Amino acid sequence: MSDNVKEIIGSVFSIAVKVVIGFLVVMFIRKYAVMAFNYGYRVFTEPPVTITGEGTDIEVTIGEDNSVMEIGKMLENKGLIRDAKLFFIQELANEYHGKIKPGKYELNTSMTADEMIVIMADAEKELTEEELLYGTDDQEIPFKVEESEMIEEEFGDDPDIKTDGYGPVEDAEVTEEGEQ
Repeated sequence: MSDNVKEIIGSVFSIAVKVVIGFLVVMFIRKYAVMAFNYGYRVFTEPPVTITGEGTDIEVTIGEDNSVMEIGKMLENKGLIRDAKLFFIQELANEYHGKIKPGKYELNTSMTADEMIVIMADAEKELTEEELLYGTDDQEIPFKVEESEMIEEEFGDDPDIKTDGYGPVEDAEVTEEGEQ
């Protein structure tokens, strides 16, 4: 064989190897990019282990020296969560990061990881009076009691006017709770 043919075969072989390596790199990147996206998506959308029904109550004891990863592994072993590593990341992204307190907790398989973290942080959020009146997004929330007082002021105790707690009702049966 001549040197020309050897060069052509070498070039074709070199190009084929580069194409195969490029293809493998693209497949590798695609596979792990999809995996990373799905994992990241699950951080904020992971459903509870028990989606329907009441779930199962399970008692969990958190010690002083337990790390978040150890807590996640314990929750995974008890069937409260699916993935300890995901729990670790969820705790990092949670507003109660680093606030999990040692103690005994009654958790349920119908709880999300965020709900479990709030319970283990012993942080049942107490709303301020302003949040109770206006909600957390500054939109006023109407209260039935205040509206009933306004209706009573407007209509008094007229026995001919029936109300449902929100306003006058015509030809409707009103129950004791104010429902029709």
